[in-house]
Amino acid sequence: MATFLELHHTGTPLLLPNAWDVGSALAFAEAGFPAVGTTSFGIAASTGQPDGGGSSKTATETLVAQLARLPVHISADIEDDYADDPDEVAGYVAELAAHGVAGINIEDSKAGHLVERSALAAKVAAIKHRTPDVFVNARVDNFWFAEQATVDAVLLRARTYADAGADGIFVPGLADPEDIRRITAGTGLPVNVLAHPSLTVAKLGELGIRRVSTGSLPYRAAVDAAVNVATVLRDGGQLPSATPYWEMQARLEAFSQDAAADHPTVTKRS
Repeated sequence: MATFLELHHTGTPLLLPNAWDVGSALAFAEAGFPAVGTTSFGIAASTGQPDGGGSSKTATETLVAQLARLPVHISADIEDDYADDPDEVAGYVAELAAHGVAGINIEDSKAGHLVERSALAAKVAAIKHRTPDVFVNARVDNFWFAEQATVDAVLLRARTYADAGADGIFVPGLADPEDIRRITAGTGLPVNVLAHPSLTVAKLGELGIRRVSTGSLPYRAAVDAAVNVATVLRDGGQLPSATPYWEMQARLEAFSQDAAADHPTVTKRS
């Protein structure tokens, strides 16, 4: 199997679906995706918390520890890594790496605003020193939060993070084709964007993009689908089709059995 790094250097962009729990990750793996990311929004929302502010830290670590047994690469969305101290940040990533995480996303913003680029650069450098094999995807939030939202400002940050050792650059909110061309041409690292309704994965590849993430879209679409099922029932419409109960149950049983095999002291209930 190709390494997570190698998946960013093929002829087509890596499409990375983002899971919020074991069930969604199992479904993505079953569908044949070679790598699965987590979504801080989906994880936080599923525990009743808004995104950001560190609310997803514990749940993210718990989830990736569970997902390590899947035959796919796991990338963790860790917001700004939940700390300001680079050594503390590197320690948390080392814990995730010990669980088998292949990559992380780490943001250059906090509380909805950009931080000094030197702050994220210091975190990236500390992470790469401690866990050099972890793929660090440095997120540049200029477009996402509409602060210093120019190509030149993005490239300045991207180059700073590249110099610090980042393996990839993530620019959420980037969607203009000309801006994409300039940014992908202006950095030597693989550039990651969020999926966009007006740009196919193939088109993004032509523009130089090497990774496309679904972000929180699957979680939000799943919530909409759940509401739709209840609404259709209420209004007397035709129920939508879905993966059969027994098929999903079989996935979870196999996953649970693998977990028990990894921890033989666990007693199964009869």
